[in-house]
Amino acid sequence: MRHTPVEGSLAQPVIRRLNALRRLSDEGVASLERTIREGMQHVGTGEDVIREGDPVNSVRIILSGWLCRYKTLEDGRRQIVNFVLPGETCDAYGYLLSVMDHSIATLTPVVYATVKRAQFEALIAQDRSLAEAFWCETLLKGAIQREWAINLGRRLALERVAHLLCEIFERLRPVGLIDGTSCSLPVTQTDLADATGLSVVHLNRTLQELRSSGLILLRERTLTIIHLEALKSAALFSPHYLHLYRA
Repeated sequence: MRHTPVEGSLAQPVIRRLNALRRLSDEGVASLERTIREGMQHVGTGEDVIREGDPVNSVRIILSGWLCRYKTLEDGRRQIVNFVLPGETCDAYGYLLSVMDHSIATLTPVVYATVKRAQFEALIAQDRSLAEAFWCETLLKGAIQREWAINLGRRLALERVAHLLCEIFERLRPVGLIDGTSCSLPVTQTDLADATGLSVVHLNRTLQELRSSGLILLRERTLTIIHLEALKSAALFSPHYLHLYRA
């Protein structure tokens, strides 16, 4: 059965992202597209797609929209521990653990594909390139998480925010979601503050500093990086930990 152009375009961020990690076979791409078509779901903004303590029995592949991984303290304070961007999965091999240790919520309307454990295991068993690409993505999440730990523990406020913006830009690049020096940034200042461990006031002041330095422009949920290399220098940013381009 042929898929519609809309469905095909939705799968492209996933295919591009995995291809940046491992060259996918034609058979693997066809199987992945078929699996995605069978499990597509839509969800609105501000909804949990999975909560801390929930059992994990499937893989969620994000086709469009933004989500965040977060944990909440007993008094209600929230820490965003990472963003989930188009083309990424919500832990390809997470079902190997019994329950979720954090929650994942939508920041925008999201389209994703749910792949049951048995179906996912059959998919990667049939094609080595897919199995390796999903493993690479899993390892990459660990590398990103280590960088976020450094961000919170050692970088100054301006470095934290600049580093996060650089990372988002570079994570969107291989999936074709940047336009020149601009990309979508559909998150609130509260979200950015919760991701960088800053107060909203401090976050706003830091963004103003980046703007006044001529490094970025934020307008209508769009980030434009005016001087990418200068922003990377201010952030002490190196993209090597993202491993998004094959040698």
